[in-house]
Amino acid sequence: MIKKIRKMIENTNLAAKIRYSYVLILLPMLLLSVIMFVTVQKSNSRYEVMINSLAQASEFSLDFKKDYDYETYLLIVGNKSAAESPMHDMLVNAEDIVLKLMDLTASKENNKRLESAIRYITNLRTYQARIEENLSDDEKYEDNIEIWENDVQIVTELLNDTIQEYIYYEVKDLQSARVENQRLYLSLVRGGVIASIIIFLSLAVLSYYIPLSITRPIRTLTGVTDQVAKGDLTVRADVQSGEDLNILSESLNTMIDKINDLIEKEKSDQARLRKAEFELLQSQINPHFLYNTLDAIVWSAEAGNQKQVVKMVGSLSEFFRTSLNQGKDIVTVREEIQHVRSYLEIQQIRYQDILKYEIDVDESIMNYMIPKITLQPLVENAIYHGIKNRRRQGRIIISSRDNEDDFLIEVKDNGIGMTQDRLSQVMDGIRNKAPSESDIYGLYNVNERIKLNFGQEYGLAIESVYEEGSTVSIRLPHVID
Repeated sequence: MIKKIRKMIENTNLAAKIRYSYVLILLPMLLLSVIMFVTVQKSNSRYEVMINSLAQASEFSLDFKKDYDYETYLLIVGNKSAAESPMHDMLVNAEDIVLKLMDLTASKENNKRLESAIRYITNLRTYQARIEENLSDDEKYEDNIEIWENDVQIVTELLNDTIQEYIYYEVKDLQSARVENQRLYLSLVRGGVIASIIIFLSLAVLSYYIPLSITRPIRTLTGVTDQVAKGDLTVRADVQSGEDLNILSESLNTMIDKINDLIEKEKSDQARLRKAEFELLQSQINPHFLYNTLDAIVWSAEAGNQKQVVKMVGSLSEFFRTSLNQGKDIVTVREEIQHVRSYLEIQQIRYQDILKYEIDVDESIMNYMIPKITLQPLVENAIYHGIKNRRRQGRIIISSRDNEDDFLIEVKDNGIGMTQDRLSQVMDGIRNKAPSESDIYGLYNVNERIKLNFGQEYGLAIESVYEEGSTVSIRLPHVID
């Protein structure tokens, strides 16, 4: 290959040699730039579609179920007429958002979820029409109440859950795209480095043979004098070649520095993206018991139980204060214990006949750090999927164990427990990062946030015996703020 290049250079004139050198230098760089530009453009387009999809989905009101259920109730009891009710506009707005999402998403599974959402909205229109038709007949008030309780509230819950599932799986696709783009970016960087080395070697060859081919005809013109000139010119050619190599070496170093800067920027971007994904995952854990708690407060107030009202309002206030916690994502174990204690105090009042709890966490771990809202989803899971499914006095025990390199917090219940097959399904859903069921999602979310913050060796472990109960263990490192 080198001999062919040398022969080609020797058989062309000076202007052609210079043109060839420019082409040989610029063509590989141009080709590499085009490949990188097209690849990055495709990656950015895919990201933009996913981000637009999530932004559109975020317009769907988190309070849709509460607001629509409430407006339906006001229509039934006569507080608002059909003309005054915003129910029609609420459904039109929800349908517009879902149709826009169907245009944006590329996922077949998510399109199916959106098709289900359209069917739910159609059903709500049907129920609304029945209710409005029954309003003219006072004897059909009970029929309307039955439609509201057995149809409207169930369908709004299904619609809300469907949109939340859509958002979750769009985030999963965004995570997959990020990993794929990171691999592609590293491949481009490696390819760019290899191409730069090839270009450098080509320039080194050209910088040697082009000056040599220029001086060779001059050195062959005369005898001894020409030999002297030949030596002089050769030295100058060598000197010129050395200067070119120095310049090329400096250019290559500059290019490598730029590549390193790009890699550092990519790492920084990835870190910000992981943080955004973490915050989005955390936002999925919402205290669903809020409406029921407010209802319980109203019932207690109507019954004249002032002390119980004061206690529940205080616990609810403390629960949300520690939930917000000045926007911090990582809190101390002490703060997390206070948060779950407030939650349990509220739930014990609501389920006083079936629920007792005990918190026995050692003082030695209270100042270690833990992701915010870690214990409450586990306790909620124990109540709704364990204790409520077993007709006996329920008990939840939160305890701790401090080890040499890490510590454990355990949430134990005496609920219905799980069979080994069901336990395997739950653990697979958590480990495989694909929780297909909503009751697994809370566990998955907690486990994922722990690993994102502290590493893959930390997270959840579950033990369960059917008809006896379950124990969820949280393993965390010794980290102090």
